[in-house]
Amino acid sequence: MNDKMVLLVAALLLLCSAPAFGDAVTLREAIGRALENNHLVKAASLERAAAQEEAAASRGRYLPRVYLESGAKLSNTPSTVFMMKLDEARIDPGSDFAGSTLNHPGARGDFRTAVTLEQPLLDFGISTGVDLAAKDAETAAVSLESSRQGTAFRVYLAYLAVRKAAAYRAIADQAVANAREHGRLADVREKDGVGLKSDQLRAITALSEAEQRLISARNDLLLARMRLNLAVGGRQGEALDISEVPVLEEPLLLQGELVALAQKSRPDLRVAEKAVEKGELAVRQAANAYLPTVYAGASYQVNDRDVPLGWDNDSWSIGVNLRWELFDGNRRSHVKEKAELSRQAAAALLENDRREVALQVTESVLRREEAGLKLESARAAVKAAEEGRRLITLRFRNGLSSMVELMDAEAALNGSRANLVEVENGYLGSTGELYYKSGVFLKEVMK
Repeated sequence: MNDKMVLLVAALLLLCSAPAFGDAVTLREAIGRALENNHLVKAASLERAAAQEEAAASRGRYLPRVYLESGAKLSNTPSTVFMMKLDEARIDPGSDFAGSTLNHPGARGDFRTAVTLEQPLLDFGISTGVDLAAKDAETAAVSLESSRQGTAFRVYLAYLAVRKAAAYRAIADQAVANAREHGRLADVREKDGVGLKSDQLRAITALSEAEQRLISARNDLLLARMRLNLAVGGRQGEALDISEVPVLEEPLLLQGELVALAQKSRPDLRVAEKAVEKGELAVRQAANAYLPTVYAGASYQVNDRDVPLGWDNDSWSIGVNLRWELFDGNRRSHVKEKAELSRQAAAALLENDRREVALQVTESVLRREEAGLKLESARAAVKAAEEGRRLITLRFRNGLSSMVELMDAEAALNGSRANLVEVENGYLGSTGELYYKSGVFLKEVMK
């Protein structure tokens, strides 16, 4: 009874700790979930929103700035005390202009409250700053598109990985069933007196090895499903299954056309282009630092001797100020030269990226052609291995072949089947990679 209870508790714990398999999804559904729930896409989306807020904040520099200030001061400095009285409209001509009062006043306090407005009239640095912030927002939007493309492609690869793991699991299941059948035939032959004990032992060994491979195949399938669930942003610890074999349309464009498409569509190239454009704006901003600025200002203030926000007297002022920095120790010239060098560096990186993209697309085209040829060869190999296994099985049943020959034929068939799965996945993956390297994977897969 105790042993039964231990087994029951162990089974319950195993069930509780096993990941939930969840539902089976199509490739489109999986990618749709990933674009909604994947944390990398969410982070890129939030970064884009933050960049847009920064762009909006930079445009606010065109608008006036209004300050409210309120402060208290205590002093016996002659000029300060005299100005306090003057601002409060408390100057007494009869006593305040006496020499002793002017030169040695007693300590005096003042409460000052002011509303100040500052409005830029001419500041070229604001316009370039706004343009730079807008360019950052554009870069963040392109980075979001790059994250969406990359996430979709990773989901596609994870989807293919589940397909491969499921196929390996099916091959392992079939291998176990075949090994059991071979063991049964070996037992029958041994009982009929035409078999060898070594054949029985060889069949037992083969069955044990097949069962071990099946255990690994089951775990690999579970892990592949969990990785797919992770890629789509599912809940931690769950697994997600696939419901179809993903099929992408055959590319209709030639290699040169695909390269041109990639040069136009690849988000990483567009990010590099934005970096060059930002470099040009930075050069312009550095040049604008040599120009003058003109700001308008206005102020309204009240002063009181006794209480904060009091109203002994009020006053106002309004004016325009031009500021032109004529010399700054050559700092601006060095900043401008740095901006120009950074722009040139960004342009060099962009050119390198363009060449790299062209090479990547060319490689993807060649690898896909290679995968197609391998697929034809792998299918032919499976047919040959199946026919070889069939013939050896007939010979074994008739006592014309040994168990070793049958096991070798079985191993060859399992190997060719596994290779076919690998090659099929490689062909499907190469098609997706070609679209991904061309910058249109998400568009193609979501048709």
